[in-house]
Amino acid sequence: MARGDRAALSRSGGGREAVEAVWRIESARIVATLARYTGDFSLAEDVAQESLAEALVTWPRDGVPRNPAGWLLTVGRRRAIDAFRRRSALDDRYAALARGLGEGGAPAGGDAARDFDLLWDPDQIDDDVLSLVFIACHPVLSREAQIALTLRVVGGLTSTEIAHAFLVPAATMQARITRAKKTLAAARVPFAPPSPDERRERLGSVLGVLYLIFTEGSSATSGGDWLRPDLAHEAIRMSRIVARLVPGESEAHGLLALVELTAARFPARVQDDGAPVLLADQDRRRWDRAAIRRGRAALAEAGRVGRGLGAYGLQAAIAECHAVAPSVGETDWERIVVLYEALGRLAPSPVVELNRAVALSMARGPAAALPVVDDVLATGRLDGSHLLPSVRGELLRRLGRVEEARRELDLAVRLCQNERERDVLRHKLATLGTEAAPPCW
Repeated sequence: MARGDRAALSRSGGGREAVEAVWRIESARIVATLARYTGDFSLAEDVAQESLAEALVTWPRDGVPRNPAGWLLTVGRRRAIDAFRRRSALDDRYAALARGLGEGGAPAGGDAARDFDLLWDPDQIDDDVLSLVFIACHPVLSREAQIALTLRVVGGLTSTEIAHAFLVPAATMQARITRAKKTLAAARVPFAPPSPDERRERLGSVLGVLYLIFTEGSSATSGGDWLRPDLAHEAIRMSRIVARLVPGESEAHGLLALVELTAARFPARVQDDGAPVLLADQDRRRWDRAAIRRGRAALAEAGRVGRGLGAYGLQAAIAECHAVAPSVGETDWERIVVLYEALGRLAPSPVVELNRAVALSMARGPAAALPVVDDVLATGRLDGSHLLPSVRGELLRRLGRVEEARRELDLAVRLCQNERERDVLRHKLATLGTEAAPPCW
């Protein structure tokens, strides 16, 4: 656990908050390490969840152990041994797992630190977590199952959070995750780094999942935080590894460019109290210039090795337009419109159309953008999402259609699952018609 992560844990206090903080930071590595040692992805995820449940009972009562992640890992390993005993699988795996494990005593203090050091090889962490992503993206699983399982196990999202992101009931998402784990177990998928051929076969799925993990980190769908930087930076870290693994794949570099350029704005996107700062109000001097340089270099590499930019590369090019602009007013919005048009042809989606409408409103005014939003509305594909009424309400506000804007923004407030974003929408609603505000996205 990095020094900054330890500081965050310290601020979180004891008990349940500490459990949640450790799990948010370390869950992917805990599951990945357990999967490597058990050779069973599904079992590793199950026993990791059991260790989490035990921590929720034990830590509030006995205090937070000196090595919290080691405590969780040790409990998970012991639960795995119990599972092997129940299966009567007294084979070499059981012997290897049980070797050196003492009898009795709670998994805390020095024992946890010792077990953690034995199990957690820092040279293997990156490979373990990345192997976990490739396993979750195994071709025996459907695309929906791949995404759900990776977001749950690697991203650390709850079933409810994933369900919100995909606009499905939480029970549906939980069933999807359970089926995915059973499918991997039935197919006897081993925990092992994939071969080069397997990497190429699964690359599209892996990039898609990393993109979704980063997106959840950069714009949390629910909860009390505007950003989830721990999640976003984990996606960035894995994107860097993937780009090194497949240096000839343009979209691997395109995704890396996108996440670097987007994360560069993180320092200016929230106030000290966590309140959001929208693009027009951000202090661009606080943007991470090193991340911008890395992102632009990755985008140039994507163009060099590919035959034109793919979907991630096009989004990175849009992010680059923002990164190099001195202000919102001086942004090349016409170029962004063109890039969104290209993205819409390559990877059509209602969210891409909404973003194109925003760019159109900045380049040519709200009257040019509203028909695009109305076309999205007519499809019904974003029913239940706050994004559509949020954008439509802003356009109507700028057109002076205040009562219509009020209805749309009120709907957006009711649909929004993120507390911070809901506060922004409430402020728009409360000040509607009382100010001549600039466009606010």
